[in-house]
Amino acid sequence: MPAGTSARTLESMALQISPSILASDFGRLADELARISGADWAHVDVMDNHFVPNLTLGQPVVEALTKVSPIPVDCHLMIEDPDRWAPGYADAGARSVTFHAEAVHAPVRLARELRALGVRAGLGLRPATPVEPYLELLPEFDMILIMTVEPGFGGQEFLDVCLPKVRRTRDAVRRTGLDVWVQVDGGVSEATIERCADAGADVFVAGSAVFGAGDAAARIDRLRDLAAGACAH
Repeated sequence: MPAGTSARTLESMALQISPSILASDFGRLADELARISGADWAHVDVMDNHFVPNLTLGQPVVEALTKVSPIPVDCHLMIEDPDRWAPGYADAGARSVTFHAEAVHAPVRLARELRALGVRAGLGLRPATPVEPYLELLPEFDMILIMTVEPGFGGQEFLDVCLPKVRRTRDAVRRTGLDVWVQVDGGVSEATIERCADAGADVFVAGSAVFGAGDAAARIDRLRDLAAGACAH
């Protein structure tokens, strides 16, 4: 496991907000990153127009972002052949790299390679992909990403049908006692984050909900408070 992590329960772990720069102004990324300096991560969606029908940015831009970001970069790779390409994003400075179960050929080998490079290894699942085949592999990962929209584009409507999968994932993590984060990505907003937290998510990717706000810092605090309140109840 990467340095700086330790075994923690959901109850003792701070909930984390990871704004997705997919919803930011790409023409002024340094300024946009400064707007979210109070968040825990900067979520960077890498799309190759093959695994998903959209093309965003690649390793050189990620490397540039990591040099100016005030917070760690969390790379979400929506690409084909992550076995080949994912380690390059660790080399580029990302502190967390998530690849998709539907695209990877050797998930355990890739996760171990990423961890050996000193980054957190995450496994992403599309809405229709069941989590159960991967639960025995939980010790190999630092995070499970449950997509709550179909990957590829920001601004989509949240899929409540994914919440039972979030809950099953959290229940499995709790049974193991492992420090595996459960991340949700897609349609996370003030209207949906409480349901995500209640289901067991502890890392929340929010794009337009943060970057579309006039005061991004206040919106981040509001999302964190809502999630914490849902957990308290």
